[in-house]
Amino acid sequence: MMSMLRAARDSFFVAAVAVGLGWTSGAAAQNYPAKPIRLVVPFAPGGPADVIGRIIGQQLDIILGQSLVVENRGGAGGTLGTADVAVAEPDGYTLLSAQPGPLTTHALLYKNLRFDPAALEPVIVLTKIPIVLAVRTDFPAGTVAELIAYAKANPGKITYGSQGIGTSPHLTTALFARRTGTVMTHVPYKGTAQVVNDLVAGHVDLLFIQLDSVRELARAGKVKLLAVASDKRLAELPDLPSLAEAGVPDFQADTWNAIAAPPKTPQPIIAKLNAAMNDVFAMPDVKSRLAAMSMAPAGGSPADMAAFVKAETARWGEVIRAAGIKVE
Repeated sequence: MMSMLRAARDSFFVAAVAVGLGWTSGAAAQNYPAKPIRLVVPFAPGGPADVIGRIIGQQLDIILGQSLVVENRGGAGGTLGTADVAVAEPDGYTLLSAQPGPLTTHALLYKNLRFDPAALEPVIVLTKIPIVLAVRTDFPAGTVAELIAYAKANPGKITYGSQGIGTSPHLTTALFARRTGTVMTHVPYKGTAQVVNDLVAGHVDLLFIQLDSVRELARAGKVKLLAVASDKRLAELPDLPSLAEAGVPDFQADTWNAIAAPPKTPQPIIAKLNAAMNDVFAMPDVKSRLAAMSMAPAGGSPADMAAFVKAETARWGEVIRAAGIKVE
């Protein structure tokens, strides 16, 4: 009889704690946010994660009644800023706006990574962004076929830039080199603005980069675009061939931005953020601003983001292992 009473008491205690915790997190979400939210961008200013973070921040101020303060914390391919978020208080007042690397492949690249990407709480995939192949204006190749031929004739001579080891431009170029049987030399930078500036100045030969970062430069004749890194052409650039039709079959690569929160952030807060950000993407003004930057809104649920990130991690993990990419 005493054991039965103790079991009943323990069950009641566990149930009471569970209800209490549920009430606490629910109450916290109901009053959230009560102060400004810190949005960490783990890259230098000017890149897509920075720009989209600021666009969303302007609208979340209206929806949630609190400002979103963007903080750039670049370096080490995005690991520094992401590590800060990973150890932040899981109260919804620190968020991460990142491109793929910190959320997917960095666990395969860095030996002493200070965070577990899988432990971060997914909030929402913000945008999908097409990647184009751009070269310096005086580069000897004017087509993808000519580029491949030149690279095969001059192994290791061609230099290509990226925003850092493991970023989308780096992995996209590694995939391109693998598919075409070419060897090129990687020159990593700390951010989009720096690598694009060096492409314009002719300090690197080529760059796989999000379209918005070089579109106006291409129109001004300061860089040449050879292809879009997908299996079909872009509606806004109908004369630019896809890599698939330019001789690299089944080639598909784009980049994206997403929001994540520190591990163990209460799900009611995650849900509130997700709903607010989906509302932002439904705004006509935001849609037009994203379209002007060649960004397509993604949206969806936290579960959608979790599944997407898992698939991207597996996909690019194969590229990393095949190319032997690692951070020294």
